[in-house]
Amino acid sequence: MPEIVAGIEIPDSTLAREATELVRDTASPLLYDHSRRVFLFGSLQGRRRGLPYDPELLYVGAMFHDLGLTEGYRTSQQRFEIDGADAARDFLLRHGLSRDSARIAWTAIALHTTPEIPAHMEPEVALVTAGVEFDVLGMGLDVVPEEVRAEVVAAHPRPDFKRRILQAFTEGIEHRPQTAFGNVKADVLAHFSPGFVRTDFVEVIENSAWPE
Repeated sequence: MPEIVAGIEIPDSTLAREATELVRDTASPLLYDHSRRVFLFGSLQGRRRGLPYDPELLYVGAMFHDLGLTEGYRTSQQRFEIDGADAARDFLLRHGLSRDSARIAWTAIALHTTPEIPAHMEPEVALVTAGVEFDVLGMGLDVVPEEVRAEVVAAHPRPDFKRRILQAFTEGIEHRPQTAFGNVKADVLAHFSPGFVRTDFVEVIENSAWPE
């Protein structure tokens, strides 16, 4: 029987099961439960908005969206979002999905910390970000009934989540502080990484190689 949480059916295809196993084996329980909640809350938002999304593709996007914060995937010097996006794209292509599907999943993960733009793209892109914003920032909390939220959290608990997710962000990006330029993760490093100095966009322009 498929698993159903808060009226949302968790995809149970071979691809979805392998995505679940990969993330469960790679990520901490904190990130695993968070990723499952992102799928569930994103799906609830999709249902409320009447968006025709592909549950399997949304599931992979949600499950892989923070993979770039994990020890096995955070060794690069690129943004953690791109690490997860690359992993999802390669995973989907290995399983025979189309390049267009892989592109959508890549985009959903790569843009999930970029406010507003995802809402104007494919439903799966929009809903990965909506799920993240709901679970991490509490955006839209008032449009999902408390009992529905409680069912999701009962299935995938969030003990001390605010502090622990900030710690996970810090651990996943503090070795590549340059990737925080121009995105919300600069705020994380400013709070939790001693010695971090923000790159100033105005200074970048003023100190560019152009002579004038």
